[in-house]
Amino acid sequence: MEHVDISELDPASTVVVATGNAHKVTEIEAILSPVMEGVRFVALGQLGSFPDPVEDGQTFHDNAVIKARAALDETGLCMAVADDSGLCVDALDGAPGIFSARYAGEHGNDAANNEKLLRELEGVPAERRRARFHSSVVLVQRDEDGEEVISGEGDCEGVVGLSPRGQNGFGYDPLFHPDDTPGKTMAELSPEEKNAISHRFHALQDLAAKL
Repeated sequence: MEHVDISELDPASTVVVATGNAHKVTEIEAILSPVMEGVRFVALGQLGSFPDPVEDGQTFHDNAVIKARAALDETGLCMAVADDSGLCVDALDGAPGIFSARYAGEHGNDAANNEKLLRELEGVPAERRRARFHSSVVLVQRDEDGEEVISGEGDCEGVVGLSPRGQNGFGYDPLFHPDDTPGKTMAELSPEEKNAISHRFHALQDLAAKL
């Protein structure tokens, strides 16, 4: 991603997106820019290298707010968007949930996380493998009067398969079969197909409707 000089940005018309993923910024901008005209969206990763905040919230919403506030603290800007998401499995009482990225202990070890999920669901029949990806997206705005938090929530419903399939995506995508794409795992979808049904897409639509 190209570097952007913070000093050249207008805080009143800039949204920092708490991510280093350029594709995520593009997705967020596509949905929010029609209701936030004249605003520029930049990734936190374009503005420099910043430490990751401790995500010790109790919910996806809590952790998204933590990330957005940290982005504002680090950059001195006035508006930030952040999201937090994960897989919630009914048969596991909602686990891995907010611990999705570190389910097996090591943050971001997709293979280990998938292996643990399959172990936890061993012997569970297909009809009891209902699950959903959930996303919370927040816009945090600060001014001289204080802070406002606006949030959107979204889900992608489906089931957890018996074995991984597909090479696209990340996380639990190879195991997750969305209801919207019968016969395909999330990892077998193109980025465009995934974005059209994803939990983040639905959460962003929910957020946009409140702006």
